[in-house]
Amino acid sequence: MSGRADRGTSRRPPVFWFLSSALSCFALFVVWLWGAWSGGLDVAETCRLLHGQPFDPDYRGEHLDEPLRVFPLHNKCNASYDLVPAWINPTLVCLAVTATGCFVSGTVAVVARFRARVGWARRRPEPEVEM
Repeated sequence: MSGRADRGTSRRPPVFWFLSSALSCFALFVVWLWGAWSGGLDVAETCRLLHGQPFDPDYRGEHLDEPLRVFPLHNKCNASYDLVPAWINPTLVCLAVTATGCFVSGTVAVVARFRARVGWARRRPEPEVEM
């Protein structure tokens, strides 16, 4: 029986965690681009032609900074219709948490392997045997 089997846990190598973190970061970037470019280049035309929504230039004038924010993503035609799909912002949060968690897990795995190899792990003193 190996050392892992008797404890009932499976350990992943650090490279698994770092690759998972990198994949999550890549997916985060793709989803962010999808949301950032959801309005297209001409928002008024996109609202009218593709979504059938009236474009309100007064509302856009009052909220100039809204489409320029990095997070949360919004690109509104008017006060009630957003061109950014509703699933984008929650997905960005989930992917950011996943990427961070995988990176931390990879770092912990690297430190644990290093400590095990170097012998920094805490060891109980061996009991003295009297003869």
